[in-house]
Amino acid sequence: MRHGCPCRNLVFLTIFSLWLGSKGSAGAADAPSGLLFDLVSAPDKTVVFTAKPTFGWIVNSDQSNDRQTAYRILVASTPEKLQADTGDLWDSGRVESDASINVTYAGAPLAAGLGGFWKVKTWNANKEESPWSEPQPFHLADVFDENAQPKQEVETTEIKPVSATPVDGGQLLDFGRDAFAYLQITVDSPDASPMTVRLGEKLLNGRIDPKPGAEIRYAEVTLPLQPGLHTYRVDLPPDKRNTTGDAFPLPARLGVLMPFRYAEVLSGSIPADKVSAVQEAVHYPFHDDASSFTSSDPVLNQVWDLCKYSIKATTFAGVYLDGDRERRPYEADAYFSQMGHYATDREYALARFSQVYLLKHPTWPTEWKHHSIFVAWADWMYTGDTRLLAQTYDTLKSQKLLLDHLRPDGLLDTTKMRDLVDWPPAERDGYVMGPVNTVVNAFEYASLVKMADMATALGKTEDASDFSQKAELLRSAMNAKLRDATTGLYVDGEGQTHSAQHANMMPLAFGVVPDDARDKVSAFVVSKNMACSVYGAQYLLEGLYASDQDTAALRLLTSQDQRSWMNMLKVGSTITLEAWDVAFKKNLDWNHAWGAAPANIIPRFILGVQPIAPGFSRVLIAPHPGDLTQVEGTVPTIRGPVHIKYASNPNTSFELTLTLPANMVARVLLPACPSATHLTLDGQETPITLSGTHPLLDNIGSGTHLIRYH
Repeated sequence: MRHGCPCRNLVFLTIFSLWLGSKGSAGAADAPSGLLFDLVSAPDKTVVFTAKPTFGWIVNSDQSNDRQTAYRILVASTPEKLQADTGDLWDSGRVESDASINVTYAGAPLAAGLGGFWKVKTWNANKEESPWSEPQPFHLADVFDENAQPKQEVETTEIKPVSATPVDGGQLLDFGRDAFAYLQITVDSPDASPMTVRLGEKLLNGRIDPKPGAEIRYAEVTLPLQPGLHTYRVDLPPDKRNTTGDAFPLPARLGVLMPFRYAEVLSGSIPADKVSAVQEAVHYPFHDDASSFTSSDPVLNQVWDLCKYSIKATTFAGVYLDGDRERRPYEADAYFSQMGHYATDREYALARFSQVYLLKHPTWPTEWKHHSIFVAWADWMYTGDTRLLAQTYDTLKSQKLLLDHLRPDGLLDTTKMRDLVDWPPAERDGYVMGPVNTVVNAFEYASLVKMADMATALGKTEDASDFSQKAELLRSAMNAKLRDATTGLYVDGEGQTHSAQHANMMPLAFGVVPDDARDKVSAFVVSKNMACSVYGAQYLLEGLYASDQDTAALRLLTSQDQRSWMNMLKVGSTITLEAWDVAFKKNLDWNHAWGAAPANIIPRFILGVQPIAPGFSRVLIAPHPGDLTQVEGTVPTIRGPVHIKYASNPNTSFELTLTLPANMVARVLLPACPSATHLTLDGQETPITLSGTHPLLDNIGSGTHLIRYH
């Protein structure tokens, strides 16, 4: 069945491009920007499957505490009509509303296969009218399908070598970073002699390692040449494991891709200046400037760069995958990719597509079922859109929440399931597996809490009440039956005496631990250092930040031990590894996004930016500096970028410069500074209200604000 092709109407796009180029950008600085059509940022490069798409935009204002008070949307069938301010498909008129995301189309019925254009203008708190936004073209599918999720096609970026080193018989090219790519070579050859090309991820003694071990990639091919100047794509044989079975199929136009950083071009007698090559890196469209981070710790900055790039590089298939060995979507991998993607780019379509795919193609671990709920909750919180949630709710409730496995006392019994805890099994800190598993029960508790939130959002009040009651019963049972009364620590499961790091960090991360036990549990978790895998590190760090163990969390993020992100760079990778080192997983690969936890941990906790209301209408700003003295960064949100800059003198003073987009309100929690006695907001002395040990400022509006606690 043909859904439609975004390239089918080249004349349509050409006319639009010429018109847009002649229009100019006068007034664009104050106009709405960041247009989203059905949560897609470039709907001209894909098709949208619904007859009732939604509209979203960023409200731009240089005024403090500003909000949108009205909008007007025009949807037209041609760029000329839109330029003439004629919405022949829909003219919303001036609508008194602060809604700037998820505004549903309400015009004349849209026909399948339609191509059109839209734009929007807004009015601010002073009733001042903005210019029109730049127009955005869109395409509708030839066949509507409300269950299909639109996404853009992956694209190719040409990467030139950062260095070319002579080697016997040719040259070694270094493209700077690993990428899922193919190699394109241009050769001016005097004859038809073949050329040998080697691609790889790892070096050994200045050459590509032909036996790199594990699942680190290497390939050698013979490239037939023709006399004269020609450009060739280096075709590789397919890897049967990652191109068949459960592997996600790549578009045929891409051919065979392989992750590589290095290429050896052995051209024999052909001079080096007659040979050139580029790495054609494949990835989902990614806006590198949408996010940023820098700090006073150069190691942390390198970790951020590694993990942010890992999120981009591993989107090559147009779905969130585990890595190169299987190229199969898994729920936990998808959740980590989703959270990293949200924190580094204003992009939501790929996560939604991956979510729907995984609901149709689920995998085996018990906790991966819970991660389907995590993915759905994050999608709702970051986008504010309940449509996909409504479509998938029944599946989440019946297949992912595991209600049939809850005992009368509230605990989850997974006797007939396959619990994971951590992977590989050697990374479980000696965890003793059993039918009532503390880690899995902590996931069930978190899932019940999130399902209660989502049920409330959908108006399912009975479900919400039931989930909340089950969550509290489960939490009480965990604290009564899965904690050692003598040590105060959580044991690995019912009837067990062993306390692994995992059995304590998961309850800490998910809010199971009572306030009076948090110090004891968090101190134990800290004492174990990094006794988990790169997967477990996500929840270890969340648990540490949730219990104000900022310094300990920062120490793990910036560690240079074998279990660290810096070790990944030391061994030679530029994408996060599947495990800390080959010593811990003999078949690891060098391109696993589930190892990129800092891509979301740094924005969410060190910068401290998280949504506390769906669609970021309210945002939590709660920086956790640890020992950092200087931090600055930008976090993308659906309503626009949040910019954070702070200077910290631990225990003494904290100065925060916060910039929020319009249509957003912040709740600010500052780090505890025992010696500080004064709090000012934009130069005005403010009474100090504490939330625990943290000074609290609420209802901070848009614009730039200076907060000092000293």
